[in-house]
Amino acid sequence: MEPPVRILILGAGAVGLPLAAKLSHVADVVAVTRENYARAISRDGLVIHGAWGDESNRFTCVSELKDEGDFDYVLITSKSQDTESLCRQYKDLIGSSEVASFQNGIGNEETISGYSDRVIGGVVLTGFVREGDREIRVTANAGPMQIGRFPQGCDAGVEGLADIMKRAGIPVETTDHIKGKLWSKNLINCSLNPLSAISYVTYGELKEPNSWHIIEQLVREIYAVVKKEGISLQWKDPDTFLGYLNGALIPVMAGHSSSMLQDILHGHLTEIDYLNGAVVTSGKRLGIATPYNACVSDLIRFRESSKRTKHP
Repeated sequence: MEPPVRILILGAGAVGLPLAAKLSHVADVVAVTRENYARAISRDGLVIHGAWGDESNRFTCVSELKDEGDFDYVLITSKSQDTESLCRQYKDLIGSSEVASFQNGIGNEETISGYSDRVIGGVVLTGFVREGDREIRVTANAGPMQIGRFPQGCDAGVEGLADIMKRAGIPVETTDHIKGKLWSKNLINCSLNPLSAISYVTYGELKEPNSWHIIEQLVREIYAVVKKEGISLQWKDPDTFLGYLNGALIPVMAGHSSSMLQDILHGHLTEIDYLNGAVVTSGKRLGIATPYNACVSDLIRFRESSKRTKHP
């Protein structure tokens, strides 16, 4: 009998902990998370409820990884600003494993590629909200997770991870163009997250005409950037995407507010530099003006620096 696949999850929070719980049904899982989460989950297990069903799971959950041996897969689920430090801290494990990023934003896979030549990009289209130290609510599921070899291709390592996830009950599909999928997810995040955070509203409220005008301009700037980059998005043009956003995605996630808003309310740094900020950076490099993305990026940074954590 073959030993179980071993999976290490680094930066386990609202995304990584439910992944760890589900994967623990079919694999030997170790999740590295904050000390208070690790203590509570080790004692009483993790409770998941919502769009993934209701269940309670126990798995190895620690705040500091000791000598746990080698792993077949390392999944990084941290905030984008923590990717570099995690890679440095666990460089030996990352260098000897398949490494998959399940993170928001653009640039994480490029950072991980500095430590591993076996990088898998991952796109998460599910909403997670942490409710206490050992409870996660799955708020919405807009589609299966998507994984592929970064920057392109699909091979045995990718298919192996997809098989494990499917057996664990996690909806997933593989792609040979993960870079386009990552930018497609970034398009969604850039369209909704900063305006939700700046205005303290849910996604459904962003369909109001004035905010929708801003969304339209953000989207058109992003399409200009990715076209110059030679990246194909899931939707052929801005109008097609805006129709999907208005008619399909927002209705499903109407009551959901962005994780960026939660970060601001808790006084944490956001991932704006890896979302709209990444669009601005690419635009400057390519000679494309991105004033709307630059403006919302500056407004989010103002929220961060001003420490205004209450509704005006």
